[in-house]
Amino acid sequence: MSQAIDGVGWTVQDLEVLPENEWTRYEIINGELFVTPAPHRRHQQVCMKIARSLDTWSEFIGLGETIVAPGVLFSQADSVIPDVVWVSREGLAQIEDEAGHLIGAPELVVEVLSSGKQNELRDKEAKLKLYSIHGVSEYWIVDRFTQKIEVYRREKAQLVLVTTLLDGDEITSPLLPGFSCSIRLFFPA
Repeated sequence: MSQAIDGVGWTVQDLEVLPENEWTRYEIINGELFVTPAPHRRHQQVCMKIARSLDTWSEFIGLGETIVAPGVLFSQADSVIPDVVWVSREGLAQIEDEAGHLIGAPELVVEVLSSGKQNELRDKEAKLKLYSIHGVSEYWIVDRFTQKIEVYRREKAQLVLVTTLLDGDEITSPLLPGFSCSIRLFFPA
C-alpha cells in the first residue's frame, strides 16, 4: 500500500509515530510512504540463499560484508529496507552511522520481488530510480516466480539493465571479484 496525503511528503521523523510491528515494513521513497506486510516465507528463503552465497564469498575474499534487510537512509524523504546488500569495508566505514544504519549507497543492492503489481513497480521503477540517483553500483532484481534475475550496473551516472539471467545461468559481477554462482541455487526446489 502506498499513501500520500494531499501532496505532503513523509519524512523519517514521521516513521517514529507509526505503530511498531515486526510484520509490517515502512519505507519512504521521494516522500511517499509504502506500507507492506512481512514478506512471504519463500521470499525470505530466496533472500537467505542469496545472502549466504554472497557472505561465503565475502568472508573468503575479505573485501566487505553482506547485510540482510538493513535500513538505508538516503535522505529525510528516502528511507528503504532492501532485502540484501553487499558493501565494501571502505564503503561501510563511510556510510554507516552510530545506530548501524546505512546513510549512503551500498555497492550492491538486491531486491526480491513480492507478489502484486504495486510491489513489482516499486522495485522496478521507484527503487531503481532511487538507487540510481544515490550511487548504488549494481542492483539485482530477483523474480522468485519466474526464477530470473535482472542485473543493473552503473553506466554514466545511472543504473542500466546489462543482463537478464535465467535458470542455469551463472551470476558474476565486476564488483565482486571471483564471485560466481548458479542462480538455480538461489531458488528453493
